[in-house]
Amino acid sequence: MSKSLLLRFCLSIFLFIQVYPFQATSQTALLTPADAAYQNPAVYARGLQNLQWVPGEHTFSWITKQSLVKQKYQAWKPDTILRLDDINAALTKLSVKQSNRFPSIEWISNHQLIFTRESKIICYDLLKKVASIVNTIPEKAENTDTEPLTKKVAFTRDNNLFLSADGTEIAITNEKNNDIVYGANNVHRNEFGIEKGTFWSPKGNFLAFYRMDQTMVPDYPIVDITTRIATEKPVKYPMAGENMHEVTLGIYNISTNSTTYMKTGLPAAQYLTSVTWDPSEKFIYIGLLNRDQNHLRLNKYDAGTGELVKTLFEEKSEKYVEPENQLYFINSKPDEFLWLSERDGFNHLYHYTTDGKLIGQVTSGSWMVTGVAGFDPKGEQVFFLATKESPLQKNIYTADINKGTVRRLSADHGTHAVKLSDDCKYFIDQYNNTDVPLKIMVTEVKSGKSKTLLEAANPLSAYKLGETTLFTLKNEEGTDLWCRMIKPADFDPEKKYPVIVYVYGGPHLQLITDSWLSGAGIYLNYLAQQGYIVFSLDNRGSANRGFAFESAIHRQCGTLEMKDQLTGISFLKQQPFVDTTRIGVDGWSYGGFMTVNLLLENPGLFKAAVAGGPVCDWKYYEVMYGERYMDTPQTNEEGYKKASLIEKAGNLKDRLMIIHCTSDPVVVWQNSLSFVQACIEKGILLDYFVYPGHDHNVSGPDRTHLIMKIEDYFKQNL
Repeated sequence: MSKSLLLRFCLSIFLFIQVYPFQATSQTALLTPADAAYQNPAVYARGLQNLQWVPGEHTFSWITKQSLVKQKYQAWKPDTILRLDDINAALTKLSVKQSNRFPSIEWISNHQLIFTRESKIICYDLLKKVASIVNTIPEKAENTDTEPLTKKVAFTRDNNLFLSADGTEIAITNEKNNDIVYGANNVHRNEFGIEKGTFWSPKGNFLAFYRMDQTMVPDYPIVDITTRIATEKPVKYPMAGENMHEVTLGIYNISTNSTTYMKTGLPAAQYLTSVTWDPSEKFIYIGLLNRDQNHLRLNKYDAGTGELVKTLFEEKSEKYVEPENQLYFINSKPDEFLWLSERDGFNHLYHYTTDGKLIGQVTSGSWMVTGVAGFDPKGEQVFFLATKESPLQKNIYTADINKGTVRRLSADHGTHAVKLSDDCKYFIDQYNNTDVPLKIMVTEVKSGKSKTLLEAANPLSAYKLGETTLFTLKNEEGTDLWCRMIKPADFDPEKKYPVIVYVYGGPHLQLITDSWLSGAGIYLNYLAQQGYIVFSLDNRGSANRGFAFESAIHRQCGTLEMKDQLTGISFLKQQPFVDTTRIGVDGWSYGGFMTVNLLLENPGLFKAAVAGGPVCDWKYYEVMYGERYMDTPQTNEEGYKKASLIEKAGNLKDRLMIIHCTSDPVVVWQNSLSFVQACIEKGILLDYFVYPGHDHNVSGPDRTHLIMKIEDYFKQNL
């Protein structure tokens, strides 16, 4: 970056600081690498296990001290309604092995609940005090999906789809080609909000499922070193610009044991999203998104014949359309639904009929609806989560569907989650914020009156932590960018400290939030305890700031994000307590890409960096995510070349350690190995470390080693 541009950055910076008092006084304990690696539950706030509403009542239940308790909203304390001893006595009568802990339960009526033990779905009747086995989940079942009413279970084994009903296994498919997969949850590699591959109809009479044909996608080698002679466990990995898989949607009729496929048409290389059953079970809705991801058609199909009934509406964009949600049908109005879309620049709710008529836009404004919780019984109000107060917060709201008036329900700031009672007269609010590690409230919707169920103790009260500060900086275009700074414990403003910039920078993620520890977690506070200023900035491209902010990176990943990160670096270099000769960077995945890119584009600005699982060339990344933000290598050759870290490897002047997991199926190993090869060819030295057998990140006990490795690298080089 030129000096003149740096000067303009400095002049454009506007600082709004909001300090949250998180400094230690008498605290003396220090965090450990194991704490930072999620290996110590004691440093995390404890909530109420299995908290949920009892059907048809203003009563909620949870598990505590090996017992199930429930409490009415009006009551001051809970009543014990079932003990582990009762469960075990019932299990013994069923010849099922006893449990040493109270199982997670699900209510199916106000006196019946179900739980799973030894692959058996067991119903317990509180009135009769007896249990019965209602179904069995077969061994090696994967992608299990239990039908809420009948407790039939759809599941996959290898590449086929099965049904378990009353303990009897039924094969829905019998595919011999392992490259054709049914009912798997990784269709389109889990993009577009897809988390499962099966969809039960409202009354449980039909099962919709994805069929994914991957025969045209090459096998990508993943090596398993745990065998005496290393073996290959290939995955299907459709790279940007190459052949992608083809998906269709089938509907299995349980009564006739027959399957009908929806006629979604050509081209076969398209995405099937937002799968939603009509309340009548006669129709099913599918969002068809073209491969370019810039044209969506929401289609209605006849579930019996597979014929297209109607295209309800279309959405187009010069960049991309990203459907991530189902249709939200209004309980009392089966011919009306809400649709969540960014068509006006922010994620909002739109009211439609099943004929495709737009009744109206329910919510609007420069904020994002982030989730829908439900509707009141009359279908007049919708409950949802949104960023209306701040992009850092997620509060609970209700909106009049026809009038559009919005009312905030959550009283305190922060990051909220909501569970509604059946009649929506009450809701459970579980939240945390910069001041509170966890609080659980029960609130009456109409009056707003609340009672506290739990206010968790500060799990870090004995720990010596530095001050965390949230603030905004303006980039060169005048856009506010949220930042977070953690100072070392015992911070002395007269001293100069090294800095670690922790970066992600990509879509779908936000580092700075109004949540416990301001979204920093234990890891970054651990680094601060080692004597570093730890700084993060959410640049253009990150989540919850609207479509223009997130899509600004389209076709040029790494460009605007880097400029915004340099706004933060300019700010840091102006602080009297920062040692400007000792600034480091740390990031993983998209953050790994950003870390290396910052070094290559700004040699000499940083002293040391650690990049985990970095995308080193977007042509090695997968179709769905890669083409959404970069188009294809064939149509955006210049953009791919500019974003390639391999092309710029010769610019590396600073200490860099790349970490990669050898079994990574997300950012494949080829990325960083190709970068290493480019450095070798150019005579560039760098450090490299691998974690054998781990996938896209390091989990479990080995994560403690990862934390130690990163800390040691900065200790030695920063």
